[in-house]
Amino acid sequence: MDKKNLLSNFYIAVEAVLANQVRSLLTALGIIFGVAAVIAMLAIGNGAQSEILEQIELVGVNNIIVKPIVEQVEQSLGDAEEEDKSKFSPGLKLLDVESIEERIPGVKKISPEILLETYIIKNGIRRSSKLVGVEPSYFEVANFELNDGKMFSEKQLEKGTPVCIIGKGIQTKFFPQENPIGKKIKVGAQWLEVVGVLKERYISDKAISNLGIRDYNMDVYTPIQTVLIRYVNRDLVTGSGLKKNFGRGGMIFFGRGRGISIGGGSSGDDDSAPSNYHQIDRLVVQVDQSEKLGSTAEVLSRMLERRHFGVVDFEITIPELLLKQQQRTQNIFNIVLAAIAAISLLVGGIGIMNIMLASVMERIKEIGLRLSIGAKKIDIVSQFLFEAVLISVTGGIVGVILGIVLAYGVSSIADFPTEISFTSIVISFGVAATVGLIFGITPAKRAASQDPITSLRHE
Repeated sequence: MDKKNLLSNFYIAVEAVLANQVRSLLTALGIIFGVAAVIAMLAIGNGAQSEILEQIELVGVNNIIVKPIVEQVEQSLGDAEEEDKSKFSPGLKLLDVESIEERIPGVKKISPEILLETYIIKNGIRRSSKLVGVEPSYFEVANFELNDGKMFSEKQLEKGTPVCIIGKGIQTKFFPQENPIGKKIKVGAQWLEVVGVLKERYISDKAISNLGIRDYNMDVYTPIQTVLIRYVNRDLVTGSGLKKNFGRGGMIFFGRGRGISIGGGSSGDDDSAPSNYHQIDRLVVQVDQSEKLGSTAEVLSRMLERRHFGVVDFEITIPELLLKQQQRTQNIFNIVLAAIAAISLLVGGIGIMNIMLASVMERIKEIGLRLSIGAKKIDIVSQFLFEAVLISVTGGIVGVILGIVLAYGVSSIADFPTEISFTSIVISFGVAATVGLIFGITPAKRAASQDPITSLRHE
């Protein structure tokens, strides 16, 4: 078939589609909604995948998180003294960190943290904030980067110098028009010198709720020794504990769970209440290989339980494994959605075939006339194929537009991240055209197989 005949058959197909606009639109509805569903569903799936990857980046790669918990106790009032003698744990402390570094193989980095609820005061502005005592490994493990300034020096780390690194939100709030490096800011009862500012990091509300991640942009970071020396060290005997128990025939080490009495005497009813006796509030252990996450966590759990004299006053989580499980679930969900969308396209293709078969029956006389004046069977086939493909391609274009609108609509109304990929548009559009071609072949062949004489006599 030459180019002239091909164009002629295409124009005839366009005229036939335009002559029956309502029917063509109804025929294309299946393709339109199928393509729109594919694009919207893939956009939602891609958005969820991106969010999971973002959350993995937030918690760090190959990290194991150890958080202290206060042991829950259930006992009779008369058994309190006996229970105190049988249960004791020193809590999660820096000595545990040293032991992990020395004895557990495959540990790449380890980052202890002390988290204090405090406030910041500057220029007459007071705002609640969190002071986080860290070591330099914290910023590497959590994938933080400095936007300005420098990291803590070895001297500052060893001596507990009153210095800090602030989040971008703190800079915006308290240093809106000046460089904070070298300036001082009052955090709690202490003045700290700002030596660095972190790059801003966006954290979604979902990540905050799912992973227990706080807004790092509003935190103040200081060397862990600075917190222990200048703020609080829960591993030490407190003066309030000595005062409270002076004259009772003994003294109590507060900051050690329910209180450990020495030399007899009762610590009173309030002493049985659980309190935070852990020196550090969070411990992140980064291993060198993902395959070692499970085994390292198991060894870590056994070692800490042994060091805490059989008291399980800690919990261990592996965020990456939880997120990967969530990712697998999301993949299954995406497959189901894609299958539903594919069924929609299949139904649309069947609709095209049915309408085209009906169109053949309506236009038998026209087909016979074309055949009788010299048209070849390939001309008839190409005419009806062009009609089917034109309907499906037009439906595909409308479906692409509708799918993009739906994706943005879901993102804005449901506050759910969506990510439209060029690949999904190309695939869905290509499938729409292919569906029109495949399901248009049978009606086209049937039209071309008509006998010209019989067709001319058809009423």
